[in-house]
Amino acid sequence: MSHQLYEPILAAGVVAILRGLHPEKSAAVGEILAAAGVKFMEVPLNTPDAPDSIARLARRFHGTDVHIGAGTVLTPTAVAEVKRAGGEFVISPNVRRDVIAATVESGMLSMPGFATPTEAFEAIDSGAHLLKVFPCGNPRDIAIMKSVIPLPVFAVGGIDKNNKRDYLKVAAGVGVGIGIFNPEATDLELRIMAEEFMLA
Repeated sequence: MSHQLYEPILAAGVVAILRGLHPEKSAAVGEILAAAGVKFMEVPLNTPDAPDSIARLARRFHGTDVHIGAGTVLTPTAVAEVKRAGGEFVISPNVRRDVIAATVESGMLSMPGFATPTEAFEAIDSGAHLLKVFPCGNPRDIAIMKSVIPLPVFAVGGIDKNNKRDYLKVAAGVGVGIGIFNPEATDLELRIMAEEFMLA
């Protein structure tokens, strides 16, 4: 079953992981990343006050082509929290059937993380829309697994401007954290980081 964000996220090819984002800075950070061309932003739920940041970003970008979601989503209760905050997609580091089911039932896009083909097919059988391989290892490993996995796969873990193209040769997209966002960076530093990554 497809999702309305399926094609847009594949076209974007990049999900920015905003680990450590402060709610009061969320709108400004979102503006900087969006100006650099980022269309998908994920706030991990193990970031303090993550639902607040998601809600602020969701309000700011409502009705635009910038989409806000959550990462490190581990329970159906957390899925509901993301939905209440206005999130549009759920990304997890692992495969949990109840989390995938809750995400799909809530109308959000589901992208669970897998490390083996067995986990990938369990996620597919549970209704996942897309997959992320985490940790992503090297591009050759992804290419091998992609020979049997029918859903698009995003590579996550250690992606930066220097290896981005290598992973995009074999993966449908990348999730990037410190390579594009540092919560301690100034606005100028963040703009330079984001622009350099997106142009790499």
